[in-house]
Amino acid sequence: MKTIKFLPLLALAAILVSSCGSTADILATPVENIDTLPLKVSELTETEKQKWGHLDLVRDTIPGMSVDKAYSEIIKNKKGKTVIVAVIDSGIDIDHEDLDDVIWTNTDEVPNNGKDDDNNGYVDDVHGWNFVGDGYNEQLEYVRIIASGDTSNPRFQEAKAELETERQKYLELKTNYDQFLLQLSSADETISKHLGKKDYTKAEVNAIKTEDKGLQQSKSIIQYVYSLDAGSVSEFKQQLKDGVEQFNDRLNYYLNVNHKGRLTGDNPDDYNDRPYGDGNVKPKKKDESHGTHVAGIIAAERKNNKGVKGVANNVKIMSIRSTPRGDEYDKDVALAIRYAVDNGAKIINASFGKSYSPHSDWVRDAIKYASDKDVLFVHAAGNDSNNIDVKPNFPDDNVNGVEISNTYIRVGALAPKYGTNMVANFSNYGKQNVDVFAPGGEIYSTMPENEYEFQGGTSMAAPAVAGVAALIRSYYPSLSAAQVKKILMDSGLEVKTKVIVGGDTSNIKPFSELTRSGKMVNAYNALVMAQKLSK
Repeated sequence: MKTIKFLPLLALAAILVSSCGSTADILATPVENIDTLPLKVSELTETEKQKWGHLDLVRDTIPGMSVDKAYSEIIKNKKGKTVIVAVIDSGIDIDHEDLDDVIWTNTDEVPNNGKDDDNNGYVDDVHGWNFVGDGYNEQLEYVRIIASGDTSNPRFQEAKAELETERQKYLELKTNYDQFLLQLSSADETISKHLGKKDYTKAEVNAIKTEDKGLQQSKSIIQYVYSLDAGSVSEFKQQLKDGVEQFNDRLNYYLNVNHKGRLTGDNPDDYNDRPYGDGNVKPKKKDESHGTHVAGIIAAERKNNKGVKGVANNVKIMSIRSTPRGDEYDKDVALAIRYAVDNGAKIINASFGKSYSPHSDWVRDAIKYASDKDVLFVHAAGNDSNNIDVKPNFPDDNVNGVEISNTYIRVGALAPKYGTNMVANFSNYGKQNVDVFAPGGEIYSTMPENEYEFQGGTSMAAPAVAGVAALIRSYYPSLSAAQVKKILMDSGLEVKTKVIVGGDTSNIKPFSELTRSGKMVNAYNALVMAQKLSK
């Protein structure tokens, strides 16, 4: 399941609960001691915020991927080969002003004629395929395990215990949000009445002098909100309302054993029950923005003077919708991977994941299929602050630690400040199971209906790496997917400093213990290494 906006809300909840009762021809020489570089002490400018993942650590003291440097010094006016990148996600707004010219089109398919013109098994798959049909809200995988009633499942009791814990947690969070929203609304009304205006300032609230205990309490509540630096009181109230809505979704859908979300008519436990789904690859609703945001990070148009610039040029994005709100089904993911490979994708971005996977073998076989067909599979590490060498995270590419693919790469997320806080506090990590790190905290990218927004997650770090991989495969097409993975891991900047893990200041580890490579991806170095290796 993808996790984006929910993370800051959980952090907010923690506050409320405690207070109210997130073109060189040779290889460029990596900086040897980047831990001695000056930190970006001042706040990032608005321009830096919107493109920090493209900036250069040495020049800008921001841990980006040196994308701008790669374009100005290596790519310049070179012509590359078009690379198809499949985005397996929640759907993409293929009509977005910053994406419409980079969307893959199946030229062998006649649109909307109700026929499978190219005989690939999918009718009218003009821009990809939608494996979830009209599906929208789904259960989490461990809830489906419980709903199945299959007590022989080796993780059934674990799933049952987790559901009880999670339902209790979100019921308490919802109660806290509801209670504080009532308190805040009442305080807001009291202060507004006292000041004779709805739009008041922090200074005006601080200036209130009164012996009235009710007004004093209202003043304290409003001052507390201002102390959180969460915007205006009205904006904070909206955050609380959004939080309540998300908690309700968790309780009513994701954590509800009685919810029936699948609408495709197939049996998700029968791999051969197909075809199903349709060719509509766009999100069902505007709030299914995840896939659109991911696509923009990879390949938002670079020369249209709109919005943002993707990491890669020369890309066509294949949209495959397999991830509703909730957990994706293993069957959909396995078939989505095979669809991408069979229809020409050279890179697959998978910004989703879960801790339970009853048909993980189906997905693993598909990952192996992609590897055998020379396709790179880029997977987000997950947003639970977990060591996934210890706690399972799917999809994976190994059985008991033995890898079945040499083209699978898993990505953790960086925040926009070099130093002890450079690892995003939500990011999963693992010396064995996380290969590299890349920018993932507060990334600005495309949103449905020609909008743009900051979002954070390893879901944002994976497409950053997929974008660099697309640059390598575009300008050095002779290199194999396995070579591309090796370049991404070997050419990154080595991080020698210790970092805070999971936002816990008592949990400080050497960065090298969080990832197999001990490095953060660097586009400039990757292209230089690719150039050398291709010769």
